Amino acid sequence: MGLDLPLEEEEQDRSKARQGVKTDVVNPETGESVKRDGVSLGEVVLRGGCVTVGYFKDKESTRRCISDNGWFYTGDIAVMHVDGYVEIKDRSKDVIISGGENICSAEVESVLYSNTAVNEAAVVARPDKFWGETPCAFVSLKRDQGLTEKPTEKEIIEYCRARLPRYMVPRKVVFSEELPKTSTGKIQKYLLREIAKSMS
Repeated sequence: MGLDLPLEEEEQDRSKARQGVKTDVVNPETGESVKRDGVSLGEVVLRGGCVTVGYFKDKESTRRCISDNGWFYTGDIAVMHVDGYVEIKDRSKDVIISGGENICSAEVESVLYSNTAVNEAAVVARPDKFWGETPCAFVSLKRDQGLTEKPTEKEIIEYCRARLPRYMVPRKVVFSEELPKTSTGKIQKYLLREIAKSMS
């Protein structure tokens, strides 16, 4: 398990010495490498001399993120391409599991951001009795963009339906003036998860 990114032959030795880190994308349940097909999702794992050995005075967190054979589970969901490149898709805590299908919230958000009326977008899991979870989109719309009419929830859902597989389409869209953010401007998805949970 593990590989180095493909580089020109003369650069490879320098890169290995400089990086000193092995990288792989694995099934988090089995620890087995996923197919290098650019489609199969798994979790990014790292191992090497400059990778953390654990959390300071927190054995439980260390046990959850570092395997017995020394691989650090990053929490990043990714695919491995045929050429060995890793493409990060999402954070594991942001993946929505709906009817057994894994949905990368970042992919749904990307479609929402492609709508010219959307200013901010975040997609989180909303509990569902039948599917387990379904995507719930939180959206703020652009101001002063000459919009004659703001899009409705139905229109946003239809916009997504035309661009995504059916299981990835948000079942609910919540409009807000502004999405909650940290002091550094990162959207606080944990707050949105709580709101989505309260709506189920």
